[in-house]
Amino acid sequence: MPDSHEDEHSLPAALDELGIDVSWAVWDSEARAFDTADLVVLRSTWDYTSRLEEFLRWCDSVPALANPAPVVRWNTDKRYLAELADVGLPVIPTQVVAPEHFEAGPDGRESRNVRLPDREFVVKPAVGAGSRGAARFLPNQRERALEQVHALHAAGVAALVQPYQPAVDREGETALVFFGGVYSHGFVKGPLLDPAREAGSAAPNGHGVGKGPFATDPAPELRRVAEDVLDAAGDLLGVARHALLYARVDLVRGEDGGPMLLELELIEPRLNFRLVDRAAPLRFASAVRGELARRAV
Repeated sequence: MPDSHEDEHSLPAALDELGIDVSWAVWDSEARAFDTADLVVLRSTWDYTSRLEEFLRWCDSVPALANPAPVVRWNTDKRYLAELADVGLPVIPTQVVAPEHFEAGPDGRESRNVRLPDREFVVKPAVGAGSRGAARFLPNQRERALEQVHALHAAGVAALVQPYQPAVDREGETALVFFGGVYSHGFVKGPLLDPAREAGSAAPNGHGVGKGPFATDPAPELRRVAEDVLDAAGDLLGVARHALLYARVDLVRGEDGGPMLLELELIEPRLNFRLVDRAAPLRFASAVRGELARRAV
């Protein structure tokens, strides 16, 4: 977006208050501007999923990118969820169905290598943003689900299969936002997928049953898990958590009521500044100034 999303129109003024000269630029525009900037911050690069290799090459070419190119590359593929689960974090159970592992059954409808849950579940692309390419299925919609897996493979991406968490319908997803590794604010997103609609279609009103987005003060157990996720991601990436200029940790409650990680957003997440107090853009600006200072050392 040439002027980013409307939610972030307050950021230039907040940065200007700290003496930081800032301008918006489209990522695939004239490269010279990115080469000379002291810092390039990714925000609304929401077309990257359809131009992934081109986008990653561009990230590699930017000397002062935040978040850094290796972080972006790792976070573009949601198979990172398996890595976080392997280190003991509570992650939504995730089955990866790569194209090379998909084998059609004798009737052409089933696959011997896809274990679809016997409960409501979601099929989503391993590389995707928002709800594009994602679909929610009932247990009796297995054929439709396998068609969705086929469609994702035809688009050149692996599919993820996850059991749907009923708590999303009751209380939505809780997003916790961090700047420079420090918690800033939280908000709730309502359910976006309806099993009665087509893949990637938003549910009525764009927010499932009408819940969210709205600001929230996340419960302590949610904040603890989000902090653990950031620490673990930093360890896996070999970076200190303060080196992550921005992060959004999306959590849902499992059947036992405990927090579970749905996604960790380190590329271009919506931060919903418009929902929270004016201090949130100022916290972002302060983190940017800290990052500039760190790079100047």
